[in-house]
Amino acid sequence: MKKKITYKNETIEAKVINDFLPSPEELSLHDIKTKVTLTLSKKSLDFFKENAKQHGASYQAMIRKLLDYYVANQQ
Repeated sequence: MKKKITYKNETIEAKVINDFLPSPEELSLHDIKTKVTLTLSKKSLDFFKENAKQHGASYQAMIRKLLDYYVANQQ
């Protein structure tokens, strides 16, 4: 049996951050490509493949766009 979790009545500090990540629909756009090899978790790959199929897009293109958005928001 797992260890029982004990909760304390303490205040939690939280802050809101802007959601800069694009939706799966926005990840389906086309762009110039450079080939790389990337190892992903099965969970991540399944997420992109499922969403790409729903939107008639390539999962590789969606991953590429996600990385492009991340880079654009870090500069």
